[in-house]
Amino acid sequence: MLRDFARPTKPPRAEIRQRTAAEQAKLAANQIAIKEAKVPVMVIFEGWGAAGKGSLLARVIKDMDPRFFKVHTLDAKPTAEERRHPFLYRYLTKIPEEGQFGFFDTFWKEEVTTGLLSGSLDQADYDKRIDSINRAERQLVDNGYLVMKFFCHIGKKEQRSRLDNLKASKDTRWRVDSDDYWENDHYDECLDVYGRYLRDTNRSGAPWYVIDCKDRTWAALQVLEFLNKGIETAIQNHGLAAHIRQNVFPLRKTPPLASIDLDKSLDDEGYHRELKELQARLHKLHNAVYRRRVPVVIAYEGWDAAGKGGNIKRITAALDPRGYEVHPIASPEPHEKARLFLWRFWNRLPKSGHIAIFDRTWYGRVMVERIEGFCSQNDWQRAYNEINEFEKELVDAGTVVIKFWVQIDSETQLKRFTDRQNTPEKQWKITEEDWRNRDKWDLYEQAIDEMLQRTNTTFAPWHVLESNDKHYARIKALRIVVEALEEACEA
Repeated sequence: MLRDFARPTKPPRAEIRQRTAAEQAKLAANQIAIKEAKVPVMVIFEGWGAAGKGSLLARVIKDMDPRFFKVHTLDAKPTAEERRHPFLYRYLTKIPEEGQFGFFDTFWKEEVTTGLLSGSLDQADYDKRIDSINRAERQLVDNGYLVMKFFCHIGKKEQRSRLDNLKASKDTRWRVDSDDYWENDHYDECLDVYGRYLRDTNRSGAPWYVIDCKDRTWAALQVLEFLNKGIETAIQNHGLAAHIRQNVFPLRKTPPLASIDLDKSLDDEGYHRELKELQARLHKLHNAVYRRRVPVVIAYEGWDAAGKGGNIKRITAALDPRGYEVHPIASPEPHEKARLFLWRFWNRLPKSGHIAIFDRTWYGRVMVERIEGFCSQNDWQRAYNEINEFEKELVDAGTVVIKFWVQIDSETQLKRFTDRQNTPEKQWKITEEDWRNRDKWDLYEQAIDEMLQRTNTTFAPWHVLESNDKHYARIKALRIVVEALEEACEA
């Protein structure tokens, strides 16, 4: 893609100045339009060392309101802490909220191409990263993001000249390091790798724009014109439904909830005996999980009053409190609702060796948000595939993903609701919303059945906990967690 790049004809300098001023004014107006339309914008700058990304960015944002954009500079090499999370983590946690701009001085391209050039990424790893990036960018675009990607291109001689000039001044030599000179010495090899990366990630929803950066003023004009056109198109198309994608992940068959036998129980003696034994095993496994740096996600969904909280307590009782966190998930906060719906879960992922337990999860998208109309039909229909992709990212990063649906029947729920309402110390557990949701039992059951069927993947399967008897459900959950962690620690 870079070897075939045809440099555009550069206009006279006076014309560049005139057009640049007009485009900067237009961008300032478009910034207000973006805020009013609530479109989130990501502008990504990649390119050669010394190509002028910093000065280019400064020219682009010159007349913009700084209250409504943020500039991120990312290093090609993730920190030790960042390496303990999935590849996409350090990028997706920085996406802007609706109506705002995020400008990025390098993004995921730098880490991937550096890895390929250094040999730390083999072909299989490279392909996996490319798939992750393309899926992530597609999800962003489908969820209303404008993603503009610019590659700042200069020739080998121009790069060497700029590097030498920067190094010659004590005020700018800090901007040059050995990696920049290595890149120049291996210019042709890098040209092929960068071109390949651009080709592999050049998609219609988030295409690449190669910018001739030999002349800095001309480069700024190119970016401004592409950016303004992109913004105007995004505002015009904002709110259009995105394609519903076919599931490509292997699924397990799931029986309807109504067919599940809930007549399962444990006597007190058997319950306490197994509880003690399983918690002891889990306690030992937590040490092994930490030592082997295995990240664990345990996700709980279920009917109100099904016993999720008590179930979670029996698991956490066996864990070192320094190595786990429980996330009670409620309605999204305004800053969470203003981003990709999975953003708040990416932010809560555990680092390697730690356990994250979610009391309600990303599946709210296809249950309560679907039933209560908190998102569009297109949003929740797309979400099945987006969730499967999210969980695949976690599993591919070595995360153990355990998903529980805590199942009870309607009569048991009514009995527990009534008990909560009539017991002062339990009244905080019951709300008017719980009763309203109960009135929609049939609608929720239909949505849950579809959710289980469409997200019961082989790599992150659902486990139904029959919870009319809470003791039975707790022991079953502990068994599943212990077995999953034993398998992960033996691998």
